Formats: sequence, C-alpha cells, structure tokens
Amino acid sequence: MPRPVILGIVGDSAAGKTTISGALVDILGEDQVTHIGTDDYHKYDREQRKEHDITPLHPDCNYMDIIAQHLSLLREGESVLKPVYIHGDGTFGPPEYVAPKAFAVVEGLLGYHTEGLRDSYDVRVYLAPPEDLRRKWKVKRDTSKRGYTEEGVLEDLEKREPDSAQFIRPQERYGDLVIKFMESEDGDPNKLDAQVILRETLPPPDLSPFLDKGDRGITLIEEGPDPYIRIPGDVKHEHAEEIQEAIWDELHFASHLRSDRLGEFTIGDKVERSDSLALVQLLVLYHMVTAKAAVALGGEGARSEDRAAAQSDSEGSESDGSDSEGSDSEE
Repeated sequence: MPRPVILGIVGDSAAGKTTISGALVDILGEDQVTHIGTDDYHKYDREQRKEHDITPLHPDCNYMDIIAQHLSLLREGESVLKPVYIHGDGTFGPPEYVAPKAFAVVEGLLGYHTEGLRDSYDVRVYLAPPEDLRRKWKVKRDTSKRGYTEEGVLEDLEKREPDSAQFIRPQERYGDLVIKFMESEDGDPNKLDAQVILRETLPPPDLSPFLDKGDRGITLIEEGPDPYIRIPGDVKHEHAEEIQEAIWDELHFASHLRSDRLGEFTIGDKVERSDSLALVQLLVLYHMVTAKAAVALGGEGARSEDRAAAQSDSEGSESDGSDSEGSDSEE
C-alpha cells in the first residue's frame, strides 16, 4: 500500500482547526483517515500546567520529539501508541493504538515548529483568523465544552499571548495554504468572508476563469508579498457551485468523494451551510487528493520541491546513463 498522505492543520487555540478537519474526515471516510490532535502530546495536565506556570502553546509543554517520531512512523506505514488528552477535564486517558490509513489529518498548535515536523506533511494549512474573532470563538467553546468560566478564558488568553506571538503565529510562514475567516461587513456570523493564500509550494487548481466576476464573486488581491483569494461570505451560490464544479473536474479521478457535506457547520443542534467554507474545504481536499495521486504513481508527493527533486534525479540518471554508454563504446 502506498504511504499515507499527511495533512497538517495548524493554528492558535480555537482558530477553527476542527471545523476544517472534521469535514475532511467525514468526506474521505473515517475508515480512510487517521485523525490526530497534537494536544494529546502535552507533557502536563491542566493542574500541572498551573503548577509549572507554563501554557500548552510553549514547546516545552509538549513532547515535540514524540510527535515527530509518530508522524515519521505513520508516514512509513507503521502503527503508533498515541497518548490521549481529555479536553473536558484537562487530564490524560489511556493511550490509543493508531494504525496508518490512506490519509492522516493532524491538527494542533505546534505542528510546523521544527523542520523535521514540517517535512512530515504533504499539505500544510495554517489558520489565521483575526484575533478578536478567535477570542470570541475560544470563549464560546471553552465555556460551553471545556468547563471554563468566561473570566477564566479571558485570563488564560492574556497569559498565553506571549507564547502565541513567539511560537504559534510565526508558523504562518510555513503554510502552503493560509486561511483567514473573518466577519463580513454585514456582521452575519454564519456568512464569514474567507481569505486564502495559495503559495507556490503546492500547485493550485486553475481559478483564473472565475476571478473578478463582479459583486459577490471571488477576487484576487495582489497586496504585499502573498497575493490571496478573497471569497465573500455572501458569494453567489451559483458562482460558488460553478467554481466547485471546475475543481471537481480537475479531480475527475476522485469523483466518488463528491459530497453535500462540504460547507456544513453546526450551531447548537442546527446544521448550517456556508459556500465560502465549502470552497475553502474543497481547496484543501484538492491538495490532499492530488498528493495522494502523486504518491500512488510512485512520486514523493505534490509539493513543488518534491517534483523538482524527482525531476533532478531523473535527469541525473539519464545523464549518468549516457556517460556510461560513452565510456563503454570507447573501451
């Protein structure tokens, strides 16, 4: 079996990592995906972190070497015995035996902190919502699901800020896709705008026919060192469907993955849908599937440096072969 294709999703706490990863796992199928959260590799439980006066955002609060080792083993098709961190009460549970599958989705805080970790991923996604929006999400999540008070969450955010600035946000530079969801002008929380930087490290699908098509369409913003695609939260549904259809056409070999689940998210017990979220999730899925196709064909992956290395090796082999033939003829 070809090695697993590994997707990394990195961002600060409550940046939306699970919203992206959960949909991808559903679409690819749980039987096809190993889903890992690197929070499981914390060194200390919640009470111990208080005693040590350390936040989970600091590398010293995590078994970084074991994360790297486990990713390397999974990439090689080996199983691992993974620790388990329970967010509900901040304690550890019994370890979990994890076997490699066709894909691995690995989400967490420090996934790109070292070069060894970065090299483990076929696709690297970084989530960078505006800080005010991320803080809203964190307060809502931690008070409803993790047993914190609002005052405790806000206090924790202030304590974490130095580590966030030093260790988390600098990882943005390593993302193949940098995704920023933000509130739209009308303030509708269910229709967030999305900005997506598509770096040249992974060749993107051809979106040029759909750019700058007027009001409520996607646009290319060429500002600063990294141009980005802007997808309005109220993008016209017909336009969004047209773009999705074009991407699926490029993924014709993976048509079995088509799903209406793209763009779905839950508020309470109600399932909502966002076209901007669907397009972002499909862009990530595109890179995962094209990487899988490249690996299945015997390549290293879809990353540009992998293709360049493979081409260089091929050219080198051809050159060596021609030199040998010349030497033989001279003899």
